[in-house]
Amino acid sequence: MVETIQRMFVTLLSVAVLAPAAFAEDADVVNGKALFKTCVPCHGDTGGGLSLDDRDGVIYLAPSIAGLPQWYVDGQLLQFQKGERGAHAGDTQGLRMRPMSRALTYPGDPERSERLRVNVSAYIASLPTIAPPKTIDGDPERGKVLYTPCISCHGPEAQGNEAVKGPPLAHLNDWYVVNSLEKYKSGMRGGDQANQYGKIMRAMSMTLATDEAIRDVASYLRTLGN
Repeated sequence: MVETIQRMFVTLLSVAVLAPAAFAEDADVVNGKALFKTCVPCHGDTGGGLSLDDRDGVIYLAPSIAGLPQWYVDGQLLQFQKGERGAHAGDTQGLRMRPMSRALTYPGDPERSERLRVNVSAYIASLPTIAPPKTIDGDPERGKVLYTPCISCHGPEAQGNEAVKGPPLAHLNDWYVVNSLEKYKSGMRGGDQANQYGKIMRAMSMTLATDEAIRDVASYLRTLGN
């Protein structure tokens, strides 16, 4: 499996180097801030995410997105719009994001639609990162070892790598890391054949054989975020 993942990684790296990048310097951040108002009910006005307490524990609504790079937010919004992400019937969070992402479109005008994505993603990137609170128990030292195969895409400090579309992980909520890895393993995320990077992540998630291993990685990433 590892050799297969490496071959996929090399292929996508060559494509990514040739692919055009979105230009954040052309973004209208003021317009992006106005567009972000539709995101506030779930992600909060600072982009720090939102959760609701109830009698059974905590219902997690949306992760912290403040400070995520513009290229990554733009890419994820496009995946939601195209149905490459958030289309699985069991992915309630993804299903909620799909119509929200499509609010950032002008039907029949892809250039204006792209401009909306660029503007709002640039505003999100401009927000100060927020260190999320601990919600998951795990062994960060063991998680550090388990994270080693992830370095090639996400960096030694989980700072991200635009060349291979690996987002930073250091300031993600630990519950969101666990939730995302579980979705990759189950096929809720990364199952669309058009999403090449999602396919790599799904394969990588399979190397974390137990729920404990997933929690350990999430715990380690949280130490980097702090």
